[in-house]
Amino acid sequence: MSTLPVNPPPSRQKITTRSFRLKKQRAEPITVLTAYDYPTALAIDQAGIDSVLVGDSLGMVVLGYENTLPVTMEDMLHHCRAVARGVQYALLIGDMPFMSYQADVPDAVRNAGRFLQEAGMDAVKLEGGRERVEAIRAIVGAGIPVMGHLGLTPQSVNQFGGFRAQGRTAVGAKQLLDDALVLEEAGCFGIVLESVPVRLAELVSQRLEIPTIGIGAGAGCDGQVLVTHDLLGLFDRFTPRFVKRYASLHEEMNKAFAAYKADVEDKAFPAAEHTFTMDDDQWEVLLRELGD
Repeated sequence: MSTLPVNPPPSRQKITTRSFRLKKQRAEPITVLTAYDYPTALAIDQAGIDSVLVGDSLGMVVLGYENTLPVTMEDMLHHCRAVARGVQYALLIGDMPFMSYQADVPDAVRNAGRFLQEAGMDAVKLEGGRERVEAIRAIVGAGIPVMGHLGLTPQSVNQFGGFRAQGRTAVGAKQLLDDALVLEEAGCFGIVLESVPVRLAELVSQRLEIPTIGIGAGAGCDGQVLVTHDLLGLFDRFTPRFVKRYASLHEEMNKAFAAYKADVEDKAFPAAEHTFTMDDDQWEVLLRELGD
C-alpha cells in the first residue's frame, strides 16, 4: 500500500519581482538566462531558471548584426511573444531597444507598456544611470516593473569606444555606485551589473536592498545572467571573457549538417525506416488507372 510523503515538495510557483527581493533577503542566488525563441524558452523554464531575459543581444546572436543598435521594437516584440509562449514559471523580462526610451519619456512609457500588453512580458529592462531616472519613474509609475542596467551598457558601445569594462577607476566606481542607488530610489526592482570589477560589484550589491544580477561582475552579485548562445557554444564570432561554456553546440551542429549532407549525397538517407508505404492492392489500382 503506497503512502504519501510526509513532506511533499512544494509546487512550483510563478517567479515575480517580489521573488527576486525575497531571494536576496535569503541570500539565495538568482538565475537568469536569455532566450529569443519558443523551444529555448521552454527548455530554460523546465530547467527551473528564475528569469528569462529576451535581450537585445538577439541583434548579434540571432540577427547577425555587429552590435545591438539596429534592433527595433518590432524585433523585440516578435521574439518576446515567441518566448512568452514557452514560459510558465520564470519571470519574463523584455529588453527595451536603442531609442525606444532615450528620447522622450511618454514614448518610453508607451513602449514599455507594449512589452506587457502585446508581448506577454512581466517586466522591462533598460540601460543607463541617473540620466534615465525620469523615464524609469514614469514607467514604474505606470505599473510596469523596471530592471536597470549599469556598467558596460551595450547600447552605448560607440560612446565607450568598444565593449570595455567600466568602473575601473575610483571616480568611475563612485559614479556607478551612485547611479545604482539612484536607480533603486527611482523604483527599479533589480539592476544588471555588466563587466565591472568584482569588488565594486560586491560593494554595490551590499549597499542595495534590491538584487544585482551580474554578467562579468563576479560571484558577489545576488544573481547571474548569461547569453544562452554563449553558454551553449552556439555563437562562434567571439566568446566574452566572463562566459563559461557548458556545451559546444556550434561544433556539434556542423558535424550533424556535414553528416546529413554526406548521407543525402550517398543516398543513405532517407532509408526505408524514414519512408511510408502503400498497400500493394492500392498500388495496382493506381497503375491500372494510369494505364501502366
